[in-house]
Amino acid sequence: MSFRHSITGVILAGGRGTRMGGQDKGLVLLSGKPLYQHILARLQPQVGEVLINANRNQARYSESQLAVISDLNNHFSGPLAGMQSALHHATTDWLLFVPCDVPAFPLNLVEKMFNEKEKHLACYACDAEREHPTFALLHRSLKTQLDDYLARGDRKLMLFMHEVNAKGVIFSPESGSFANLNTLEDSRNWELQQKES
Repeated sequence: MSFRHSITGVILAGGRGTRMGGQDKGLVLLSGKPLYQHILARLQPQVGEVLINANRNQARYSESQLAVISDLNNHFSGPLAGMQSALHHATTDWLLFVPCDVPAFPLNLVEKMFNEKEKHLACYACDAEREHPTFALLHRSLKTQLDDYLARGDRKLMLFMHEVNAKGVIFSPESGSFANLNTLEDSRNWELQQKES
């Protein structure tokens, strides 16, 4: 996958974790290691380098030896704020974003999105059930457009995807799961499923 060196992977771990009782989602232990490390293990082989977007506990994330970037504002403005920060830090033309709470996303995520983007500057993952815009491939030239979008006070990720004419890339259930772990109960259930399989 020679194209992978032109792509920076970004783990979005900048949220408040309100449904996790205020815990930092990426640092919740899952099978004995922080959730973000499960994400990293799936993402790292698919991209040239990895950044972590986090707005608290940066020192803990830095233990991974990866660059940790915070939102340009400190208002916990959602995934677009993390995407904006990463676009400003980008050294590659393409950035692939993944949330920190989906430990079984497809192992062919980057390859499929990159190969199916056609001439689009943005694309996002879909499955048979719905769209998953936090799994997004963005060209760094979209930085100014995203700056302007956020400056208007807009925060809706899917609305931004429509604004930049992003393409939805459909994944089959066999390739992986986009189910996210929103609560501690979700995490416990996931661990049980892993032990049973």
